Amino acid sequence: MKTFKKTLLILLSILALLAISIFGYLQYSKPKYEGEISIKNLSKTTDVYYDEYGIPHIYAANQKDAFLALGYVHAQDRLWQMELLRRIASGRLSEVFGNAALESDKFFAGIGIDESSEKAIAELDKNSETYQFTAAYLDGINQYLENGKTPIEYTILGLKKEKFTIKDVYNTFGYMTFSFAMAERTDPLLSSLKNKLDIKYLNELGIKSEFNTTKIKNHQGNFEDYTTISKAITQLIGNSFAPPFIGSNSWVLAPEKTKNKKVIFENDPHIGFSQPCTWFEAHLVCPEYETYGYFLAGTPFPLLAHNREYAYGLTMFENDDLDFFQETVNPENSNQYKTVDGYKNFETTTKTIKVKDTLSVKLNIKKSIHGPIMNGLINNIKSKNPVAMSWIYTQQKNQSIEAVYKLSHAKSANEFYANIALISSPGLNIMYGDAKGNIAWITSGKLYKVPISVNPNFILDGANGLDDKKEFINFSQNPHAINPPWNYVATANNQPQAVDGYLYPGYYLPENRSSRIKSLLEAKNNWTKEEVANMSLDNVAEIDKKVVANWLQYLEINSKSDKEKQAITILKNWNGSTSIDQIAPTIYAKWLSFYFENTFEDEMGTSEFETYLSTHLAKQIIANQGLNENSIWWDNVATKSFEETKKDIINKAFKQAISSLEKQFGSDNAKWVWGNFHTLEHEHPLGEVAVLKSFFNVGPYKVSGANEVINNMIFGYESYENANVQAGPSTRRIIDFSDVENSWSILPTGNSGNPMSKHYNDQAQMYADGKFRKMKMNKKEIMGTSRKLVFIAKSYFSYKS
Repeated sequence: MKTFKKTLLILLSILALLAISIFGYLQYSKPKYEGEISIKNLSKTTDVYYDEYGIPHIYAANQKDAFLALGYVHAQDRLWQMELLRRIASGRLSEVFGNAALESDKFFAGIGIDESSEKAIAELDKNSETYQFTAAYLDGINQYLENGKTPIEYTILGLKKEKFTIKDVYNTFGYMTFSFAMAERTDPLLSSLKNKLDIKYLNELGIKSEFNTTKIKNHQGNFEDYTTISKAITQLIGNSFAPPFIGSNSWVLAPEKTKNKKVIFENDPHIGFSQPCTWFEAHLVCPEYETYGYFLAGTPFPLLAHNREYAYGLTMFENDDLDFFQETVNPENSNQYKTVDGYKNFETTTKTIKVKDTLSVKLNIKKSIHGPIMNGLINNIKSKNPVAMSWIYTQQKNQSIEAVYKLSHAKSANEFYANIALISSPGLNIMYGDAKGNIAWITSGKLYKVPISVNPNFILDGANGLDDKKEFINFSQNPHAINPPWNYVATANNQPQAVDGYLYPGYYLPENRSSRIKSLLEAKNNWTKEEVANMSLDNVAEIDKKVVANWLQYLEINSKSDKEKQAITILKNWNGSTSIDQIAPTIYAKWLSFYFENTFEDEMGTSEFETYLSTHLAKQIIANQGLNENSIWWDNVATKSFEETKKDIINKAFKQAISSLEKQFGSDNAKWVWGNFHTLEHEHPLGEVAVLKSFFNVGPYKVSGANEVINNMIFGYESYENANVQAGPSTRRIIDFSDVENSWSILPTGNSGNPMSKHYNDQAQMYADGKFRKMKMNKKEIMGTSRKLVFIAKSYFSYKS
């Protein structure tokens, strides 16, 4: 017995020492927010004030010092996130995660982002401010990498530190650009359905943009001083270690529309939720420059920003800048493919993908004149013919860093506009407002027209010499509106009006958000910052309320159970709100999921149906399909002796929905409230490990909003159990030029990616509750409410622990 007690005591002592050691290590790993740090290559002492939400306000003698400090503080809070992002586009995740990341690495290593980055670097002017400030920023990251604390993720995974280079910056922008594209999942899906089904089926899916009735208005003004492929790519993006860009809202009000007669700017880009969250927020000030910006991990210049003179942000244009071509192989030589000029040899290269704890993988990459061949980059492609991916980003000159630098350094509205031309891909809606009263919506991207006989919604013929003809247009013809007479600009990923009679093809989202935004903005001319903020949180599903009213007409009331009749009454009284205390949106979400399944899965097949639900086409069809009494999709092709009608499908889906709710939540429909069904958890890559989940993940939280309301909290239509929110506003920003120092913002979790920092999740509950915080710009206020970290030039070393 004494031996047992002694052994137990030793074991408990060891566990206690281990716990103390882990706790000590975690405490040590916290970011340093005050004191002094000696740093090389700094010309003068630089002060960094961390406000109460961990936002660094950097005051430097010049821009080079400011970007050097930015690199250091950015790495201190987001080094792990930087590591992930730089590895995705170059195909190096397998070195960290092993075989789990191999499919992602094969794909991204093969599509040419890395090569595009190398070419851009070779052409970059090394004497330019773009290069010099980027180099200073990277110097700051690498000095932290060398002298700072090691993130816990590196320790857990046994990851060695490697210096960051300018190619890492380009590759990060490259991954971001690819995540914008919707063609990579839509075109192969539609081609598969075209081969399987009659064209009548596809004509009802809105593939000719006929459902895009609320279009963004163009205005030529002036600035004044006033399937297997699709399924595989869908899974790669959906399972990515970094979140994809998905949608977004933005509107800018001219002085004529605001109470204080100054521009008010709103932007909330929709991105997949993750932990750390997408944006790192920082404020840089030096004598010749100031910006309050939102930075991607490992990038020196902000994609969203404002100062005292102007503000800008973005949403996704959703134009089509990526196509697939089926190549025809020479029957006598499999190394050649057919072109209008005869057979050409495929270009071939080989890359080695290092895989953690196992053998490296050799990747053979083939290219045609259209781009890399997907066969071999993606597993289980059924087509025996090579399918090439043609992407504007890798085909046009890559000036991503120059573009973002110049947008954040523009000296005038006209200069800002001109610099957007540097962005060949992705297609963006760039939103602009300034202190002089100018407002603008300007689209980026190298746009082109195709022959009228070519339908870019499908995989194209690489050999006929017609499908790959592109007529590139001048940037001045990109859709835009500058100081329009209706006194606002707004975008919710809806389609722009035609330019010179041409509607640019794309993968636009339905009119739900755009029509709601338009109706609210046009209703008044005395908007305040507070009212704009409330509008960004608007939860009313106007279109869905109409869908429900339509469907209710087809329910056979007399045959319904008491619980079903209660649900019908709730739906009849629904005002469209998707707040957490509402029951109707839960019933509707369930109903909609079963409606989709019963309407489309029998014809499409399970694989194509799952992919279809991940495309914008699924969102486009909801309101329109319900109005189609004689849709070819209503009939279930599996029931040969019976032809289903709209009424049959709606009644069957409703019965399944109520049965599912009773099974999940019980018969008390008070428990069916939206907040119990619609939840948000911010997931860290290491949160997949059960024992680490509670440490790294943030949440879950009950959240209002829904798919395609202004407060666009996105969940999958395939979900029957829970509407787990996958994406939504990556920040909400309200900038009022009548009081720019008191503008508002919020992040989904916090500004730090270090789990031991109090800023890892200090905004998460505020975000879930729809609250905002101030974006401070007044130095006196910042100094009085912040901790101070001082960077001292290495030559006059004065370090304090």
